[in-house]
Amino acid sequence: MPLSVLLLVLSIPALPREPQKCQLGRFPDIPVTMRGLSPLVHAQVNGSDALFVADSGAFFSSIQPDAVAALHLRVDPSIQGLFVEGIGGRERAQVARAKTFTLMNKTWENVDFVVVGSSFGGSAVGLLGQNVFRMADVEYDLANGIIRLVQPHDCSKDTPLAYWAADTHQPYSVVDIESATAAYPHTKSVAYLNGAKIHVEFDTGAGTSMLTLAAAKRAGITPTSEGVTVGGPSWGIGHRISNTWIAAFDSFKIGDEQILHARLRFGDISLSGADMLIGPDFFLSHRVYVASSQRKLYFTYNGGPVFDLRRTAAAEASDSGTEAAPGTAKNPEAPAATEPAHTDANARLDEPTDAAGFARRGAAFAARQDYAAAIRDLTRACELAPTEPSFFYERGMARWHDRQADLALADFDQAIKLKPDYVDALMSRATLRARRHDPAETISADLDAIDRLAPKEAAVRLALGSLYMGTRNYPAAIVQYGRWIDSHDGDFIRMPQVRNARCWARALAGIELDRALDDCNAAVRANSKNAAFHDSRGLVYLRQGHYDKAIADYDAALVLDPKIAWSLYGRGIAKQRLGQGAAGRVDLAAATALAPKIAAEAASHGIAP
Repeated sequence: MPLSVLLLVLSIPALPREPQKCQLGRFPDIPVTMRGLSPLVHAQVNGSDALFVADSGAFFSSIQPDAVAALHLRVDPSIQGLFVEGIGGRERAQVARAKTFTLMNKTWENVDFVVVGSSFGGSAVGLLGQNVFRMADVEYDLANGIIRLVQPHDCSKDTPLAYWAADTHQPYSVVDIESATAAYPHTKSVAYLNGAKIHVEFDTGAGTSMLTLAAAKRAGITPTSEGVTVGGPSWGIGHRISNTWIAAFDSFKIGDEQILHARLRFGDISLSGADMLIGPDFFLSHRVYVASSQRKLYFTYNGGPVFDLRRTAAAEASDSGTEAAPGTAKNPEAPAATEPAHTDANARLDEPTDAAGFARRGAAFAARQDYAAAIRDLTRACELAPTEPSFFYERGMARWHDRQADLALADFDQAIKLKPDYVDALMSRATLRARRHDPAETISADLDAIDRLAPKEAAVRLALGSLYMGTRNYPAAIVQYGRWIDSHDGDFIRMPQVRNARCWARALAGIELDRALDDCNAAVRANSKNAAFHDSRGLVYLRQGHYDKAIADYDAALVLDPKIAWSLYGRGIAKQRLGQGAAGRVDLAAATALAPKIAAEAASHGIAP
């Protein structure tokens, strides 16, 4: 049964001064917790708790393959030849059915999900897509931790539906959106980048807003333009990894709002019918109402940075009023409301009324890097619900980001005291202790507990492997990487990195070198342009005494990245063992200049000239 049957509403008057006219029927609120820039929603699948990313860019709700068995879904073998397309290209998909699915305090039977993707970030098992968000109009109030499905009744095409802005005369913008269909249900409109018209898609699951390479070029920016920096790899549905860059654009205008000097990411990506994904960074700084009933989108500006979320607070506009601070919005002439102002305080829903509300708003503040505000709200949540471990955990994360490590540890301790099997809190405590260089035994105790608690296929296995590496427990790290590898055959994006990590663990420990070589070979075959992969294989060859092969891999690594100290040091040793003493000493000296402790580090692993 499709989720489009979710049509039970709670009717409230949207315009009480004209009770016979426009009214808004509202579904029960969907609480949203921001985890970084991922808007997460709790649901239940076949009676088990599950986290989903609220993804307005997903055409249909989906489940990642690893979760199908864990949540006891049944794959429908009759559906063949299904493909899903994302920024990484096309990917084969299946359809699986849940006997029960619970959302908005209601349970439905026989709900279908697309099975696709390899990881949706953190502990999320899937995406909530447009088959949920196109049931009615939808309001994204991520700054307050809520998504609302709204059904207008007797509302004309000209009735402004930004109801929360009416009684304060808050400026709002409105833009037309494209007609949606079942096959193409996305929310699309137009904007202007450096004056050039671009087509945009509103995508809460995008991670960050991103432009195509072609759109950036039309706005006068290319990867070689002055001031452009490398943005790192990007991927999504599909198996293609794309390069990205970051640049400052003079202006980004949508509706009546203009963002000056916006720092935006652009990449070698392909979007179907769009030039830009407007992501959760925009949604956090705006309240957005998608009025599919009118083919319009309303939004108001919350304040603070719009795209450049590395800033901890927005700068104020200059006294002249003609220039906004970098990355903040100007809305000098927003249209006035044409309907009476809204006076029903309950309908505004701006202020939290319970611990959960304060916690969700606190998480949103943390996502915007306003940690002081986040800590205030999360402290209030902890006071109102002192037995809820997640509130202490979220406050601990905010305090950690705010450089209050001791207080963060105290919060993690309290969360674990309340819930001893709290994997996220155990992992955060172990990671923070590792970064503080606390004794290895205190870190390992938490890691061992997580190892016992986590499913073998859980993404946390990768973090466990990395932390075991930090404590030099290489056999334990190898086990963690192996458990993840054994249960993620289809993850073509992360698999080369993980096999390289396992190769590196064996190479450092000097054990199972043939198996290490198998892993490194697989990583290099997957991406021969990754310097780290050649560096790892170089160490395997060095350990095996294949010095010519070691030098060849170190050469390849250093061509790609000339500042890898381990490659220089390993190449220096290999050259000396081949009788090239002078050349070897040059490499050793260069390595030491980059990393003064490299000789001691290598010697501690039994690697020396």
